[in-house]
Amino acid sequence: MSRYTRRVIGTAAALAALLPRLSAAEWLALDTEADSLHAYPEKICLIQISIAGADELVDPLTGIELNPLWAALRGRGLILHGADYDLRLFHEHHRFRPHEVFDTMIAARLAGVERFGLGDLVELFLGVKLDKAPQKANWAMRPLSQRLLDYARRDTHHLKALSDMLITRLREQGRLGWCEESCAKLVADCARDPVVDEDEVWRLKGSGRLSRPALAVLREVWHWREREALAWNRPPFFVLMHDLVVSVANAAAHGGPWEDFLPRRWPPRRFESLREAVRRGLAAPHDRQPAQVRHVARHPTAAEKRRFEELKLRRDRKAGELRIDPTLIASRVTLDELARGGDAAWAGLMCWQRELLR
Repeated sequence: MSRYTRRVIGTAAALAALLPRLSAAEWLALDTEADSLHAYPEKICLIQISIAGADELVDPLTGIELNPLWAALRGRGLILHGADYDLRLFHEHHRFRPHEVFDTMIAARLAGVERFGLGDLVELFLGVKLDKAPQKANWAMRPLSQRLLDYARRDTHHLKALSDMLITRLREQGRLGWCEESCAKLVADCARDPVVDEDEVWRLKGSGRLSRPALAVLREVWHWREREALAWNRPPFFVLMHDLVVSVANAAAHGGPWEDFLPRRWPPRRFESLREAVRRGLAAPHDRQPAQVRHVARHPTAAEKRRFEELKLRRDRKAGELRIDPTLIASRVTLDELARGGDAAWAGLMCWQRELLR
């Protein structure tokens, strides 16, 4: 494609030259590439921006100041595909919240399209077959290969044409307002800081069966693993897989050979720092050991069961008529909350969802 250029914007001067074009653009399509499989914490490694006549790449890893870019994008509508992850990265790393978003994935699902990956949609609506995404590429590596650069550019190249076709279909179906409300909710949700429960964050899957002494070890080992991951700049599972963390804690609390669960080629320093974490966990006095959390299921009443089935039947019937995924209207968890008579559950629904369920 002739609009593809081989340049990557990595200097303040090049970015400054791009900004007036962004401000003047009638539309903006955006995407990012991050290194969540290769670094900890993850970071944005590449920003793809398409406007009429050009597909541009901005390289944040050159150390350029990005605030002018966010200022140029603030107040603008952006076209993205599967925007959830990108929006959370924007907020977490740059405190950037777009004015509005059109998410082609949300649009496609509301339009009743069953296969809504970007490649599927571009092929279905535009007749273009995209190269398969390099799923495990390390976007922090420099220099990036030309194949990766071309792939990155193509990620936003078709979004405007795709969004136009989806808007037309949604308008014909009378669902464009649903998409606008869903995208607005996505923007708001992604701009909220996550609430971290310090007594829950370390309770990995499988820890519910552990004794209190084992939980004390688990807590120490989890925090040790976080420190190691940050120091090594690798995701925590690179240090020690989640299930092995639980196994180490359980074996240590029972006096078992917990070191058998560890990789053989660790540096001596890592072995010793983990041993120290295990010792701290084992030394925790009883009143400092974490409590076992028992989640006792509340069984619904007969009236609540009846109400649930009524809501589910109504949801499924509507979804069948509209040919959309029933969970777009309400998930099973949401239906259960509605059946229990929770006003908050009804208030948490979007307007179009409430209308379909009433």
